[in-house]
Amino acid sequence: MYFSVASTSNPRLTNNSFSLHNHHHAFSKHSSHSTCYPVPGLSNYYSDYRGKGVPYPGNLTAPIMPTTNGTAAPVDLLFQNLLSAEWAIFSFYQQGVEMFNQSSFTALGLPNTTYDRVQEIRDNEAGHLAIFQSQISSNSIKPGPCQYAFGLTSAVAFIVTLTLLEIASMAFLTGLVEQANTTGTRAALTAIGETESRHNTWALMDIWNTNPFAGPSDTVFPYANEILESTNQFIIPGSCPIQNPGYPYPNQKLPQFTYNAKTNSSLTSGTEIQYVFETAPPVWNDTQPYYAVFFHELLNISMPFNTTSNTTTIPDFDVNKGLIVGVIADTPGAPTLDTVVAGPVLLVEQPAGAIKLG
Repeated sequence: MYFSVASTSNPRLTNNSFSLHNHHHAFSKHSSHSTCYPVPGLSNYYSDYRGKGVPYPGNLTAPIMPTTNGTAAPVDLLFQNLLSAEWAIFSFYQQGVEMFNQSSFTALGLPNTTYDRVQEIRDNEAGHLAIFQSQISSNSIKPGPCQYAFGLTSAVAFIVTLTLLEIASMAFLTGLVEQANTTGTRAALTAIGETESRHNTWALMDIWNTNPFAGPSDTVFPYANEILESTNQFIIPGSCPIQNPGYPYPNQKLPQFTYNAKTNSSLTSGTEIQYVFETAPPVWNDTQPYYAVFFHELLNISMPFNTTSNTTTIPDFDVNKGLIVGVIADTPGAPTLDTVVAGPVLLVEQPAGAIKLG
């Protein structure tokens, strides 16, 4: 499903171009097109667009190729990775907007504003696409969208995945802050992370009717590309534009695992968890101990990992708060990238019980 501009009554879209109306100051001209496009922060477009039509730049179907020859800017690789991830997140919300309507959510007992909020988050994510494209220099490719499958069979499945994606976004953004080599980039990533936090807060309060506070800190995970790599599960094989750079780059191509949600364990702090490999597991060294390393808030705690039963115990973190990120490592604490041998897995502890939905 490549994105295309659908017909819409929205006055901002007319024949694949944007009407300037009285907001000429809010638009910029794309270097490779003659059409003007809305600028995040200068236009309400990325908050107020409504309908099942695809907002710009989500309607683009191909990467934007370099227009100048030269050395890539220091931040290009980071924003190429981030833009590729954002295409998946935007596609998730766009698919939700197209598949569902207001009654899909009110039938679940959710507020009648839920569908409108989903559309607004979709708009925000379109704004993220535009922001990340603008941060990549004209010497580098701006990746285009792949086709994505999220297994959305119901509004309930959409809501559960929404919560996971929003909290995962905050986790990989904190890791990308560590990768950033300029203060401006670090500030921009922090600002985007704050927006994702607002989305997640809304979901916890309006959808889950639960306390949105997750303790004194959100979770920091240092290896952002490992989380980005896990989003490849949503890409339909062979659907990415051939000009796209590798995603993520660099990519360890680690074995991937999830967790068994069907056990009697509550999968909360201090309880047993069994990992289930979705790809071939690592080749275990029988003389080598392995560790389940858990990242939560600003903590990093290692537990013994049983390579026969694929089980370990979640540390005694604060209960039902925020996110736990788990990896398997050959060294306590997974102090360097090359000590991680599998993962990561995201354990959403808030809202309570959501992790058991699998």
